[in-house]
Amino acid sequence: MVCGWVLRAGLRLLVVVDRVVTDELWLRLEPLIPVPERRYRFPGRRRADNRAALERILFVVSTGMRWSDLPTAMFGASGATCWRRLKEWHQAGVWQQLHETVLAELRAAGLLDLAHAVVDSSHLRALKGGTSPVPARSTGAGWAASTT
Repeated sequence: MVCGWVLRAGLRLLVVVDRVVTDELWLRLEPLIPVPERRYRFPGRRRADNRAALERILFVVSTGMRWSDLPTAMFGASGATCWRRLKEWHQAGVWQQLHETVLAELRAAGLLDLAHAVVDSSHLRALKGGTSPVPARSTGAGWAASTT
Protein backbone atom coordinates (compact mmCIF):
# COMPACT_ATOMS: atom_id res chain seq x y z
CA MET A 1 0.00 0.00 0.00
CA VAL A 2 1.43 3.42 -0.91
CA CYS A 3 0.26 6.38 1.12
CA GLY A 4 1.12 10.04 0.85
CA TRP A 5 0.39 13.06 3.00
CA VAL A 6 1.44 16.66 3.46
CA LEU A 7 3.54 17.50 6.50
CA ARG A 8 3.17 20.77 8.39
CA ALA A 9 6.18 22.29 6.65
CA GLY A 10 4.44 21.81 3.31
CA LEU A 11 6.65 18.95 2.13
CA ARG A 12 4.95 16.10 0.36
CA LEU A 13 6.09 12.71 1.58
CA LEU A 14 5.36 9.29 0.12
CA VAL A 15 5.80 6.25 2.29
CA VAL A 16 5.46 2.60 1.34
CA VAL A 17 3.82 0.79 4.22
CA ASP A 18 3.65 -2.98 4.35
CA ARG A 19 1.52 -4.79 6.87
CA VAL A 20 3.54 -4.76 10.09
CA VAL A 21 1.28 -7.13 12.01
CA THR A 22 0.74 -10.25 9.94
CA ASP A 23 -2.32 -12.46 10.39
CA GLU A 24 -0.20 -15.15 12.07
CA LEU A 25 1.29 -12.65 14.53
CA TRP A 26 -2.11 -11.10 15.23
CA LEU A 27 -3.56 -14.50 16.18
CA ARG A 28 -0.88 -14.73 18.88
CA LEU A 29 -1.18 -11.15 20.09
CA GLU A 30 -4.95 -10.68 20.16
CA PRO A 31 -5.52 -12.78 23.33
CA LEU A 32 -2.99 -10.64 25.22
CA ILE A 33 -4.89 -7.40 24.64
CA PRO A 34 -7.52 -6.67 27.31
CA VAL A 35 -11.09 -6.00 26.19
CA PRO A 36 -12.54 -2.98 28.03
CA GLU A 37 -16.04 -3.16 29.43
CA ARG A 38 -18.65 -1.39 27.34
CA ARG A 39 -20.35 1.51 29.04
CA TYR A 40 -24.10 1.18 28.69
CA ARG A 41 -25.18 4.50 30.15
CA PHE A 42 -22.97 6.70 27.94
CA PRO A 43 -21.52 4.33 25.37
CA GLY A 44 -19.95 7.01 23.18
CA ARG A 45 -18.48 6.07 19.86
CA ARG A 46 -17.13 2.65 19.06
CA ARG A 47 -13.46 2.07 19.91
CA ALA A 48 -10.90 1.95 17.11
CA ASP A 49 -9.73 -1.47 15.99
CA ASN A 50 -6.96 -2.88 18.22
CA ARG A 51 -5.02 -4.22 15.25
CA ALA A 52 -5.06 -0.83 13.53
CA ALA A 53 -3.90 0.82 16.74
CA LEU A 54 -1.10 -1.72 17.18
CA GLU A 55 0.09 -1.24 13.60
CA ARG A 56 0.22 2.51 14.02
CA ILE A 57 1.98 2.24 17.40
CA LEU A 58 4.65 -0.01 15.90
CA PHE A 59 5.01 2.25 12.86
CA VAL A 60 5.40 5.44 14.91
CA VAL A 61 7.80 3.81 17.37
CA SER A 62 9.95 2.28 14.62
CA THR A 63 10.12 5.40 12.43
CA GLY A 64 10.30 8.08 15.12
CA MET A 65 7.48 10.14 13.58
CA ARG A 66 5.16 12.22 15.71
CA TRP A 67 1.73 10.80 16.49
CA SER A 68 0.05 13.72 14.74
CA ASP A 69 2.01 13.39 11.46
CA LEU A 70 0.19 10.36 10.08
CA PRO A 71 -3.41 10.68 8.88
CA THR A 72 -6.17 8.55 10.34
CA ALA A 73 -7.04 7.15 6.90
CA MET A 74 -3.66 5.46 6.67
CA PHE A 75 -4.16 3.11 9.64
CA GLY A 76 -7.77 3.57 10.70
CA ALA A 77 -6.98 5.15 14.07
CA SER A 78 -5.93 8.67 15.02
CA GLY A 79 -2.59 9.45 16.63
CA ALA A 80 -4.25 10.48 19.90
CA THR A 81 -6.20 7.21 20.01
CA CYS A 82 -3.06 5.16 19.42
CA TRP A 83 -1.14 7.10 22.06
CA ARG A 84 -3.93 6.46 24.60
CA ARG A 85 -4.03 2.78 23.62
CA LEU A 86 -0.24 2.55 24.07
CA LYS A 87 -0.63 4.00 27.57
CA GLU A 88 -3.56 1.67 28.43
CA TRP A 89 -1.71 -1.41 27.23
CA HIS A 90 1.43 -0.40 29.12
CA GLN A 91 -0.54 -0.02 32.36
CA ALA A 92 -2.23 -3.39 31.76
CA GLY A 93 1.15 -5.11 31.23
CA VAL A 94 0.45 -6.07 27.61
CA TRP A 95 3.95 -5.17 26.39
CA GLN A 96 5.61 -7.29 29.09
CA GLN A 97 3.37 -10.26 28.22
CA LEU A 98 4.07 -9.73 24.52
CA HIS A 99 7.81 -9.69 25.18
CA GLU A 100 7.63 -12.88 27.25
CA THR A 101 5.48 -14.62 24.61
CA VAL A 102 7.87 -13.77 21.78
CA LEU A 103 10.90 -14.85 23.84
CA ALA A 104 9.22 -18.16 24.74
CA GLU A 105 8.42 -18.87 21.09
CA LEU A 106 11.96 -18.02 20.00
CA ARG A 107 13.41 -20.27 22.71
CA ALA A 108 11.09 -23.13 21.71
CA ALA A 109 12.10 -22.78 18.06
CA GLY A 110 15.81 -22.56 18.95
CA LEU A 111 16.09 -19.11 17.37
CA LEU A 112 17.08 -17.18 20.49
CA ASP A 113 20.83 -16.55 20.47
CA LEU A 114 21.90 -14.84 23.69
CA ALA A 115 25.51 -14.65 22.51
CA HIS A 116 24.57 -11.45 20.70
CA ALA A 117 22.44 -9.90 23.45
CA VAL A 118 23.01 -6.32 24.60
CA VAL A 119 22.48 -5.33 28.21
CA ASP A 120 22.02 -1.67 29.07
CA SER A 121 21.91 -0.61 32.70
CA SER A 122 22.06 3.15 32.25
CA HIS A 123 18.67 3.52 33.93
CA LEU A 124 19.78 1.74 37.14
CA ARG A 125 21.53 3.38 40.08
CA ALA A 126 25.11 2.31 40.62
CA LEU A 127 25.89 0.37 43.78
CA LYS A 128 28.19 2.06 46.29
CA GLY A 129 27.54 5.47 44.79
CA GLY A 130 29.24 5.16 41.44
CA THR A 131 30.34 8.24 39.54
CA SER A 132 28.17 11.30 39.34
CA PRO A 133 27.01 12.62 35.97
CA VAL A 134 27.68 16.13 37.35
CA PRO A 135 31.33 17.21 37.64
CA ALA A 136 32.54 17.53 41.23
CA ARG A 137 33.19 20.99 42.66
CA SER A 138 36.69 22.03 43.55
CA THR A 139 37.57 22.05 47.24
CA GLY A 140 37.87 25.81 47.49
CA ALA A 141 35.13 28.40 47.27
CA GLY A 142 35.34 30.49 44.12
CA TRP A 143 38.06 30.55 41.49
CA ALA A 144 41.56 29.26 42.20
CA ALA A 145 44.31 31.87 42.43
CA SER A 146 46.65 32.22 39.49
CA THR A 147 50.06 30.59 40.00
CA THR A 148 51.82 32.57 37.28
